[in-house]
Amino acid sequence: MKLRAVDLFSGCGGMSLGFNQAGIDIVAAYDNWEPALSIYSSNFAHHAYRKDLNDPDAPDVIRSHMPDVLIGGPPCQDYSIAGKQRPGARANLTIRFGEIVALVQPQWVVFENVYTVQRYHTLDLLKEILSRAGYGLSAAVLDASYCGVPQKRKRYFLVGKLGEVDGFFDAWFNRGQSDHPVTVRDYVGESFNTDYYYMHPRSYNRRAVFSMDEPAATIRGINRPIPSTYKKHPGDPVDIDDGVRALTTRERATIQTFPASFKLLGPKTDVELAIGNAVPPALARFLAHNMIAYETDRR
Repeated sequence: MKLRAVDLFSGCGGMSLGFNQAGIDIVAAYDNWEPALSIYSSNFAHHAYRKDLNDPDAPDVIRSHMPDVLIGGPPCQDYSIAGKQRPGARANLTIRFGEIVALVQPQWVVFENVYTVQRYHTLDLLKEILSRAGYGLSAAVLDASYCGVPQKRKRYFLVGKLGEVDGFFDAWFNRGQSDHPVTVRDYVGESFNTDYYYMHPRSYNRRAVFSMDEPAATIRGINRPIPSTYKKHPGDPVDIDDGVRALTTRERATIQTFPASFKLLGPKTDVELAIGNAVPPALARFLAHNMIAYETDRR
């Protein structure tokens, strides 16, 4: 029998898609950002609800779906190296996620966030809530480029299971990882019709030109054209004039491992932000496959 999952803070559906591809039945999703929910609803048959999960009735509403698994990546801007790195209201949603899990009591819980979340006491509080609720916990930082994603994207995962001991899933995080990173060319072949491309950096202290023969840098929520004043960074493999171009929205979604059939509806700025905030489906699928394998191995 398939595991039933509910996706909290679902965004446009990266985690949902990956877990569904692995064979876990996503029965509902929740988020509070309408543009992401619009994309989500155009790609999944089950319902995506707009809801503030701080609402007192949220645990009862979520429990009504009878989930075996709760998955969620509370908004990470307060933890991100691209943000201010001062935990605020969004960080409190991490605690709320733990409270909901403790009240709903699914068999499995998967928390996902930027790897810098480990610097904050909020994560310790989440672990305490889940431990008191009876969950054994395992945690790891996964590099997406070793998990089927053509992108150097590191994400933190905390996996919990009722009645297990801490560390129960540690070895399973590594199961099936590649021994080499996936390059963009490995993943898309020649379909981009370029050897080099531009990705707008967080600052001009960073490189902005990348080769198809390496993993992409982390796809972020903005996609800007090449500035006319751009000067070559020492890390750039070629000059801007050597056939370099910016990526399209669809190409960026492809690097995030969204399939071509995934509909990207809405204003470009909203779509770009939704894509950049998403968990790459292939990374979610990698983790979900290992959860299913763990279940199978224990039967």
